[in-house]
Amino acid sequence: MARVAIVTGGSRGIGASISKALQEAGYHVAANYAGNDAAAEAFTSETGIKTYKWSVADYDACAEGVRKVEAELGPVDVLINNAGITRDAMFHKMTPAQWKEVIDTNLSGVFNMTHPVWGGMRDRKFGRIITISSINGQKGQAGQANYSAAKAGDIGLTRALAQEGARAGITVNVIAPGYIGTEMVRAIDERVLAERIIPQIPVGRLGEPEEIARCAVFLASDDAGFITGSTISANGGQYFT
Repeated sequence: MARVAIVTGGSRGIGASISKALQEAGYHVAANYAGNDAAAEAFTSETGIKTYKWSVADYDACAEGVRKVEAELGPVDVLINNAGITRDAMFHKMTPAQWKEVIDTNLSGVFNMTHPVWGGMRDRKFGRIITISSINGQKGQAGQANYSAAKAGDIGLTRALAQEGARAGITVNVIAPGYIGTEMVRAIDERVLAERIIPQIPVGRLGEPEEIARCAVFLASDDAGFITGSTISANGGQYFT
């Protein structure tokens, strides 16, 4: 029987590529989204992947969302924590609201989604938790104290959960992308991309969402059963840890 995967932020950008790649690999996929109904409807129309709307920043909404997915598709075997937001500002101008919004979604959201599926994975002795962090969670980034803190926290959470889940057959890993050619990144001024961003990337180009998706499909597979607590840095050689 096909395994069930939830992808948060799964109808756009990197998340959409992961959803589609998992579907192609034979998974039953539920794509979560927070607010863009039109994009979600278009995604479902294109792919046939059902979308589910809730905010990962709300624990009760996540628990209810997981219950709904499991009632319709079956127990969740794979969770891709991809949903994320930015509220960039230099630290001296950052508001408490900007800090809290990003932490609530990008860090607490990983707890909120993982906690409701963890018990079932332990009981079934199988699970795959994959969290999309960021190069800026590894090296930090000016103007992103909130985002960098949250994404670094995702890595720490992953390393702790990997130790707890190992004996229960649950692997917990991180993918830390660099600059990926999503709609958001390609909206950056072409001159800025050409003169300031791409020269920092040794391979000389942006990454593609499908490249991150292939990492996720591998980590979700049985072939990756001995890999846990790891961070895959998919950044074109821009930063090494």
